[in-house]
Amino acid sequence: MTAVATTKIWAVKDNLERTVNYAATPEKTVDSDLKKAIRYAGDETKTESRCYVTGVNCNTETVFEEMNAVQERFGKTGGNIAYHAYQSFKTGEITPELCHEIGVELAKKMWGNEYQVLVATHLNTGTLHNHFVVCSTNMWTGKKFDCNEGAYWKFRALSDKLCAEHNLTVIKNPSGKTPRSIYFAEKNGEPTTFNLMRKAIDFGIERSYSISSFDRVMKSQGFIVNSNPRRRYWTICSVNSNKSVRMYRLGDEYTNEAILRRIKVHYQQYGYKHFDEYHYSRVKMRDYRPKKIRYRGSFKLLKCFGGLYAKYLHYMLLMGKLPKWNQRKPLSAEMREAWRYLDRFSRQVTLVSNKKLHTIDDVKSFITDTDKEIKEVIELRKKVYNKLRHCDDDDRIKELKKSRDDCTTLLRQLRQEKKIALTIIEDEPKINENIRCEIQAQNLARGRKPKERKKVYER
Repeated sequence: MTAVATTKIWAVKDNLERTVNYAATPEKTVDSDLKKAIRYAGDETKTESRCYVTGVNCNTETVFEEMNAVQERFGKTGGNIAYHAYQSFKTGEITPELCHEIGVELAKKMWGNEYQVLVATHLNTGTLHNHFVVCSTNMWTGKKFDCNEGAYWKFRALSDKLCAEHNLTVIKNPSGKTPRSIYFAEKNGEPTTFNLMRKAIDFGIERSYSISSFDRVMKSQGFIVNSNPRRRYWTICSVNSNKSVRMYRLGDEYTNEAILRRIKVHYQQYGYKHFDEYHYSRVKMRDYRPKKIRYRGSFKLLKCFGGLYAKYLHYMLLMGKLPKWNQRKPLSAEMREAWRYLDRFSRQVTLVSNKKLHTIDDVKSFITDTDKEIKEVIELRKKVYNKLRHCDDDDRIKELKKSRDDCTTLLRQLRQEKKIALTIIEDEPKINENIRCEIQAQNLARGRKPKERKKVYER
């Protein structure tokens, strides 16, 4: 829910994947990027039969053709082909008519008579908001719109001024916002912090018959809930974290009253059934004893892993990804959230294995050596380019082009490896912390006292 009027502008480049994934349905037609942005903003299901769609310096029926014609006339069909912006208002504070009127006025003040703009007011959510699709090419000069930070603040200032003129709520001192990657991960159902909390609360409600039992189930999942009835807002946090989140921030179904109501309704429908199943599984897990395996043969022939490679293998084991038959699931919220970056970890462990990187110092040395190799390849490619400029022999030209392409391929590979190595250094403290949190969560689940022993991977 939007608390007050907010604004945002972002570029439309080669595709609108983020925008399309945010709101497009499978029934939508796959078109070119600009057309998808236009259709998203003017979707009839969001605008109530296009009653609140207006074209500024263009016709709403032929907006794509007109924008495309301008770009082709000036040869500006590449790069940022358009800009997508939105303006949102506080829920229940504004009517659709006024919302659309402010949006059109904002588009005229921001882009004037120089750029083509499609303004659409979306009514499909509880919060009314305007979408703007702006052609990046000036209709008269062919100059591209410079969407820098100053342009955004101008857009925001104009929006705030219009809202103030109509006695609408405006943010006075804006605080930090949710990162865009996290926002879309939330929308896509990926294992973010908030999504994991919601899933754990839903699981806890299904296996509880009272608040006290709900607290126990939540703790077994790696979360601590402060459900003191004297508190105005109940909070939730990971067992390994001191930062609490007010549960009402997770949604309307996670307020104090909603949780009490859901527990009562679920218990009236299903009784002790789910709780008994859950209790049995916890007792069974507590009595677990590892199997004894006998090995016949020479231990000298066994492979011994150490260093970073061992750490990544242990990390993947705790995640439940290695080996293939591993059916366990991580208990800690930190480890479950790390599933979002599984592809990233896979690339890291591949590099560590192929390049024999045992320690962080080895990774740093690898980065230094890679930088030197990149410079050498760049110099070699420059020489090839110089030879190409002064070569007239067709056979020789083919050889030089092949050398050039080989250098480009090698450069791409080296830069990719360097990028992965940098992520290893960046992620190493977080991986150590996630391993510690997971081991602590396992110990708590099995009724063991936490040990202060630190696993050493360096050799």
